[in-house]
Amino acid sequence: MTDARRLAERVLRLEAEAILALIAKLDDRLDQAVALLHGCSGRVIVTGMGKSGIIGRKIAATLASTGTPAYFLHPAEGVHGDLGMVARGDVVLALSNSGETDEVLAIVPPLKRLGVPIVLLTGNPQSTLARQCEVVLDASVSEEACPMNLAPTSSTAAALALGDALAMVLLERRGLRPEDFAALHPRGTLGWRALVRVADLMHTGDAVPIVREDVRMKDVFVEMTSKRLGMTTVVDRTGCLVGVITDGDLRRLYLAGEPIAELAAGRVATRGAKRIDAADLAAKALEVMETFAITSLGIVDGDQRPVGVIHLHDILRAKIDI
Repeated sequence: MTDARRLAERVLRLEAEAILALIAKLDDRLDQAVALLHGCSGRVIVTGMGKSGIIGRKIAATLASTGTPAYFLHPAEGVHGDLGMVARGDVVLALSNSGETDEVLAIVPPLKRLGVPIVLLTGNPQSTLARQCEVVLDASVSEEACPMNLAPTSSTAAALALGDALAMVLLERRGLRPEDFAALHPRGTLGWRALVRVADLMHTGDAVPIVREDVRMKDVFVEMTSKRLGMTTVVDRTGCLVGVITDGDLRRLYLAGEPIAELAAGRVATRGAKRIDAADLAAKALEVMETFAITSLGIVDGDQRPVGVIHLHDILRAKIDI
């Protein structure tokens, strides 16, 4: 192994260990932090200086995008007027690995005068800053991944992970649904994925290829060719789905040397074909297709009659990916 790979492996291992070590520190303080953040009637103001500030910006963005109104306040700008953005009813989530950051300490007195509670995410729970906060979350690490044990690496990874954990707990508490997530990302791929459902893309009505299980394969060829989906559903006499026939099935039959034109569709159909519900997300349909290496899925109604087909190309044209 090269020195570069050896060092990279060490960094990744130490950062991973730092994140996993946080699990043992989860206690009632996390519950208190969640209660404060969830009960916030205003905004969650995230603040931090230097590398902690960079992590704080990402945490604020994650909170805002998952249903918790939040923004980032630079502490140095805060003491020069930006504290005017803070109001009663807000909650502050402060990040300081040392717990002794001057710029963050400087904004504590005015926050206290406003009666704004502070949740601190720190590597030093006994620090000056920690003593002035309502809730202190221990994000300390045993060692930075920096070879000199100086540059914030393990500590920033741990802080970011703990911030993500808070955001996801709050997301769950707020009951955020995929459509709510999409509303917060109206122009993004994530929002589009969370918004588009199978019903929006599937072929319906006369566009759905359907043959009876007792028809001959020559009629199946006609149906598959005319509907241009590379497959057809096969139904019984009552119209209930019994299976599907795909282009791949036809190729395999041909290579097997069977005279297939006069075979009954029911004999060729693949039974137990994968299906999807019209209300499911298109992203889920794509996941099923990729998992089982298929290009189309049938949609049936409550009586198991085919009402639609969604093809891989329909999903890709809609720019849905996993």
